[in-house]
Amino acid sequence: MIQKTLMLFAAVSVAILPVAAQSAWEMDSAHSAAHFQVKHMMITNVRGEFGNMSGKVMFDGKDYSTVKAEAVIQVASINTRVPKRDEHLRSSDFFDAANHPTITFKSKRVQNIKGNKFQLVGDLTMRGVTKELVLDVEATPIVKGMNKELRIGALATTKLNRQDFGVKYNRVLEAGGLAVGNEVQVELDLAFIQPQTSAGK
Repeated sequence: MIQKTLMLFAAVSVAILPVAAQSAWEMDSAHSAAHFQVKHMMITNVRGEFGNMSGKVMFDGKDYSTVKAEAVIQVASINTRVPKRDEHLRSSDFFDAANHPTITFKSKRVQNIKGNKFQLVGDLTMRGVTKELVLDVEATPIVKGMNKELRIGALATTKLNRQDFGVKYNRVLEAGGLAVGNEVQVELDLAFIQPQTSAGK
């Protein structure tokens, strides 16, 4: 009976080790942003960013397969350097910030790990529509910050079709074609901090 109890305890201990080994990394919002690029009038690209982001990552610091991530983008923080255009993008023609103030991402799994590069698969929700999205991620080494906190960065890129998320506004040009492209290129510059309490000082 004692032997069986010890075996059961050992099995449970092994099962919880991967979870216990993971640590919470909080997004450093001051050094993170979501950039995007979309074709305009079929001749040039409009670039912009969402400056207000928050999120967290669970990661054991070594094995990228342990990564679990969540992020929230505030739609109202959109900035394309043209106030009138930004106001239009916040309207119901595009992101409908009044009814859908956030864009969210929640990861589901990690795949294709090659060194410090991997793909993070998760659900992106925008304008109330949720679709699976694959992020190509390149992580930086872990470094120690000025206050002994641990830091890590990542560059994540992807492409999406805005029509898939109900962002359908457009105008047909006289010469044919559309004023706003459907394909959107996304680039996320991300920084995360593991506080001293989590890092174990």
